[in-house]
Amino acid sequence: MRTDQLLEARAGVVRSFNRFYTRQIGVLHEHLLESQFSLTEVRILYELANRSSLTSTDLCRELGLNAGYVSRVLKGFENKGLITKTPSPSDRRAAQLQLTNQGRATFKPLDKASQSEVIAVLKRLSEPGQRQLIEAMNQIRRLLGEVGTSYVLRDPQPGDMGWIVHRQAVLYAQEYGWNAEYEALIAEIVAKYLRDFDPRWERCWIAEKEGNIVGSVFVVREDEATAKLRLLYVDPCARGLGIGRRLVDECLRFVRQVGYQKMVLWTNSVLTDARKIYERAGFELVEETPHHSFGKDLVGQVWRHDL
Repeated sequence: MRTDQLLEARAGVVRSFNRFYTRQIGVLHEHLLESQFSLTEVRILYELANRSSLTSTDLCRELGLNAGYVSRVLKGFENKGLITKTPSPSDRRAAQLQLTNQGRATFKPLDKASQSEVIAVLKRLSEPGQRQLIEAMNQIRRLLGEVGTSYVLRDPQPGDMGWIVHRQAVLYAQEYGWNAEYEALIAEIVAKYLRDFDPRWERCWIAEKEGNIVGSVFVVREDEATAKLRLLYVDPCARGLGIGRRLVDECLRFVRQVGYQKMVLWTNSVLTDARKIYERAGFELVEETPHHSFGKDLVGQVWRHDL
């Protein structure tokens, strides 16, 4: 077969797959199409519900949408009371977008319906089949240009907690010279989470990339009104992909859903990358205390996010 004939045959296979996948997506989103929103509008609502401090320019870039179209959609959302706009602290010409309580209440059933439909599809496959499907999707994205950028967030599995203790202890020893006191602290936090875990109020997310764990975070119950974010971690091999920001956004979405009034966290001033993530997500520094821990003189910080 000549090269041009081979390319034509392969193009036919790709087009056939596109038609198949389009049909699948049509079935999955049939319910959403019956709502007052288009699929693109739901995509915009999803981004606003799950990410902090977005501007219209961010939405255009992330979703590949026309600026005029996005402007019209956002104007419609604003007229319906779904979003608010505040001046960006870094660029007064731009506005940061945020869903209102009404906006979150509107988006929640749409998101739940979409999630339930995809879960129903996955349940038709065995556990190995689900992993094979996800890896095939990741491989397509890598081959078409998204090399090394795809990852998934999942619930922890047996063995993950031991990995978290090991990897964080190694990382902080390498990058900050912290001693075994920190490893003991991680082990205590993880052990308490496993021993006292309450699924109504607590969660852990594992970030997985190409079959390898590259990040994690915990939400634990401080009291009936307060959630605590603990042990945010992103492996050096996966930094720059937005995983840390995504993990924090998932934490905030969870604590809003279950009804906490605020979220707090404790960190140290030397962890500058993590502090930037917290600040961008809306946390405020409320306390600083010098201390000597993990073999180093440090400045501990308490950050809070009122919900």
